[in-house]
Amino acid sequence: MEVSVIRSSSQAKISKTELGCRDLRFCFGKSNDKNKIFSRKPNSVCFESQISRFRKAGLRFTLKAVHSDPVLESKSPATFKSLDRLRLFVGLPLDAVSDGNSVNHARAIGAGLKALKLLGVEGVELPVWWGVVENEMGKYDWSGYLAVAEMVQKAGLKLHVSLCFHASSQPRIPLPKWVTKIGESQSSIFFADRSGQHYQQCLSLAVDNLAVLDGKTPIQVYQGFCESFKTTFSPFMGSTITGISMGLGPDGELRYPSHHKPAKSGTITGGGEFQCYDTNMLNLLKQYAEANGNPLWGLGGPHDAPTYDQAPNSNSFFKDHGGSWESPYGDFFLSWYSSELVSHGNRLLSLASSIFGDTEVNVYGKVPLMHSWYKTRAHPSELTAGFYNTASRNGYEAVAEMFARNSCKIILPGMDLSDEHQPHDALSSPESLLAQIRTTCNKHRVEVAGQNLAPGAPGGIEQIKKNMLGENKIDLFTYQRMGAHFFSPEHFPSFTEFVRSLSQPELHPDDLPSDEAEATESVQTSSDPNIHLQTA
Repeated sequence: MEVSVIRSSSQAKISKTELGCRDLRFCFGKSNDKNKIFSRKPNSVCFESQISRFRKAGLRFTLKAVHSDPVLESKSPATFKSLDRLRLFVGLPLDAVSDGNSVNHARAIGAGLKALKLLGVEGVELPVWWGVVENEMGKYDWSGYLAVAEMVQKAGLKLHVSLCFHASSQPRIPLPKWVTKIGESQSSIFFADRSGQHYQQCLSLAVDNLAVLDGKTPIQVYQGFCESFKTTFSPFMGSTITGISMGLGPDGELRYPSHHKPAKSGTITGGGEFQCYDTNMLNLLKQYAEANGNPLWGLGGPHDAPTYDQAPNSNSFFKDHGGSWESPYGDFFLSWYSSELVSHGNRLLSLASSIFGDTEVNVYGKVPLMHSWYKTRAHPSELTAGFYNTASRNGYEAVAEMFARNSCKIILPGMDLSDEHQPHDALSSPESLLAQIRTTCNKHRVEVAGQNLAPGAPGGIEQIKKNMLGENKIDLFTYQRMGAHFFSPEHFPSFTEFVRSLSQPELHPDDLPSDEAEATESVQTSSDPNIHLQTA
């Protein structure tokens, strides 16, 4: 079954292009057989073919049991601007490949790839999980990810791979079983906060060069993983695979897990907590303090810092005026804490650059947008996450220098966030922080790529366009993420309009379709039964 996407007569018309789904319902529910077509469930979310919504987006869908090649038609000789400087990607579901290395909701992904190709999207981003591939130390199973790469290649799209050395809570994708087993007896391989609570979704950066993984260091294990990936996917490198993101910490980002405890309902998120209390981090702090002639400063983190849910000014450390962060001890601790994070990023990005440097792929790393409390002088959310950035100090200089040194590009998420839609009490400014980081990257000639946090942010699409096409343009943007909501009638028409606005010029009034032309368009539905597929 196929879907014809017919735009206004003056715009590119792509007709009779097979998508492999019967009535344009990508139903993302749950099934025991993850690749199986199954009946609609009461709680499933479907991408319904709601004509009125697609008409507003300038799309007309017809479904016919015929197949022919795409046909491009244009009423006017206008030349359409291509996405030559801006490459648009869409993230695949986080669990595109999971337990047993099986490809989840393969039919839906296949149909989705064809839909994205129709729209002019350049490629997709694929999360590749350490916990899926290396369930036994040194033994790698890439079969599921190879299958997805072949699907992407067949669809004529590019592929950006994100190497994920962390775990995911939702959907649940754990660390490798053998790593988790080691952690059960050696909890110090994980980060810990002041109360002793461990964050078990990634390894502490303090063990990077310690032989804590059955005689190997994490850096050695990551190296083996990356080398195996390079060898296995060599037929795709530089042709289908054009970019690789190196996982750097929680959620793949270069940061400490300073906000890993959820905020209590109805409260403003606090500034987070410092994650320096596992045995190995405390050893590093002790060594640093002794080397600087202040051994008493190496006994632990700031005693006067607030907890996760407390407002930053509830204790003395983050107070705007007279806070301990401005004291000699505060400078000592924050300098050490942030330098350990930058050193960790340097170890991983230099590793990735050395392995993939002789290929034609670009290497990326993700830096978070810790924008809460940015309007304060102390910037507590950034400090606890590992960025020594305050009203009087640019903490992203060292980060940008490190990326430049390794010839890597920076991915900045949160390009869909605007100041006006942030809680007033959080004193947040994602726009100001984003501008600061981008300016710093530009200074050090580090190229910036962008992501949104999630579809549906108020004013998100307009904010994305502003950030993509502004004075400091970006060359790559990844829209997150394919799934039930992405293909829903509440979202997909607006995404389609978003893509068109990036790739097509403003139309002359003579090029606009007439009411009569619109009235002649129709939608034919198939008598075949609906297809419903699983997603994340």
